[in-house]
Amino acid sequence: MLCDDNHHELRSQFTILGRTVHGGRQLVYLDSAATAQKPEAVLTTITDYYRTSNANVHRGGHALGTEATEQYEHARARVAGFMGCDISEVIFTRGTTDGINLIAASLGKKLGSALRGKSIVVSELEHHANIVPWQMLCEQTGASLRVIPIDEAGVISLEHARSLIDESTAIVSVIHVSNTLGTEQPVKELCAMARQVGAFSVVDGAQSVVHHAIDMRDLGCDFFVWSGHKLYGPTGIGVVAGRAEVLADLPPYQGGGSMIEDVRWEGSTYQEAPLRFEAGTPNMEGAIGLAAAIAWVQQYNRASVLEHELACTRRIEAAIVSHPAARLLGGEHAQRTGIVSFVVDGVHAQDLGVLLDEQGVAIRTGHHCTMPLLRHLGVNSAARVSVAAYTSASDLQVFEAALAKALRILTT
Repeated sequence: MLCDDNHHELRSQFTILGRTVHGGRQLVYLDSAATAQKPEAVLTTITDYYRTSNANVHRGGHALGTEATEQYEHARARVAGFMGCDISEVIFTRGTTDGINLIAASLGKKLGSALRGKSIVVSELEHHANIVPWQMLCEQTGASLRVIPIDEAGVISLEHARSLIDESTAIVSVIHVSNTLGTEQPVKELCAMARQVGAFSVVDGAQSVVHHAIDMRDLGCDFFVWSGHKLYGPTGIGVVAGRAEVLADLPPYQGGGSMIEDVRWEGSTYQEAPLRFEAGTPNMEGAIGLAAAIAWVQQYNRASVLEHELACTRRIEAAIVSHPAARLLGGEHAQRTGIVSFVVDGVHAQDLGVLLDEQGVAIRTGHHCTMPLLRHLGVNSAARVSVAAYTSASDLQVFEAALAKALRILTT
């Protein structure tokens, strides 16, 4: 685990964690799965870019344009190294949702009518961003959506996956770490199943990149998608990492400047990947800020940070199950990483969230963009507590006391 001195130094880099709310209560931020806070290194990098290097990239023959382009492409290289893929395989997007829509739209153009009668396979755990784009593609093409069930520990059932991923399957798209249950999924095995039947494989890594080192080659997926703001980076920037041989034959998602090679009235030709998928002025400061976030993460021992996050997770679980009316989603034996969701008998999650907020504790309540999963679990709303590298023992102590007080009020 991170020693106290190291953790104090790490946490001190997040200015927002020092603020107060609700009449002077110290902020306890336990909603990092929704969006992580940003260290000063990221904020400084973004403001320095605007102060010293702001210009459009991949155009303009002046010094600022060259400098901005170099920083933008350096960010792409930083992402590639972070994920174990090639620079040409990194596409910048607006986030995970945009990335999955890009893949769905481009694969839909590529496969076209060949998708009729085929299946697209997802799981019961998926975020709406990994359900709705595939539903739209099914409606457009005549493909069908198949859903892999989960077991009692909140993990995708490989036995059921083997029966659903077959010769009719065109695409398999699954989450890496559940944004509701916090459980890690067997994506390597699922990608291997997809490969065996000639299907494309997509991994939603929005909740995994912050906790786990990602090796795209080892996972064996065709696409890995994530958002910068979950990894201490800015909002509005995300990544689609796609295998070079797949991207080479994939049509563009959008048209416009930057992604073209030549434009004539008779038709246009397009750049090679990844620029083919980055139409228009990109989120330059977002990409540069994301590179700074990755550099910030990489200065720490990731195994030690993960150990710290797991210890925080176990402590949160213990605090919740100590209350007879509270129940963990996914069961008490689920192997969660950084995310714990729960319900309280006879209490609406929103009411619990309000009482915790009044005590300075920020958590997430609602359906967490996983309505099908919550229906499967027999609930329509849940409370979610999520941690990050900066979560402290003091944060958890305040949470424990605030939760106990809120439940005394709500259950008596």
